[in-house]
Amino acid sequence: MFINTIRKRREQLGLSQSALARLIGLAEPNLSRLELGNSKPWPKVRRDLAKALGCQESDLFPEKAS
Repeated sequence: MFINTIRKRREQLGLSQSALARLIGLAEPNLSRLELGNSKPWPKVRRDLAKALGCQESDLFPEKAS
């Protein structure tokens, strides 16, 4: 699940939620909801998160096997 992946990567980089939210132009409560799994990111947010966290989208959002 992507929830723990975003948080884990953010913490590895020493970023707070507010710092990451500012970096990608997202309101902090929205980032918190993403990390808690209460909402799903739009494609642009997925791209912005991956870029800000220095990884591929697929690292953060692995597709479920069918």
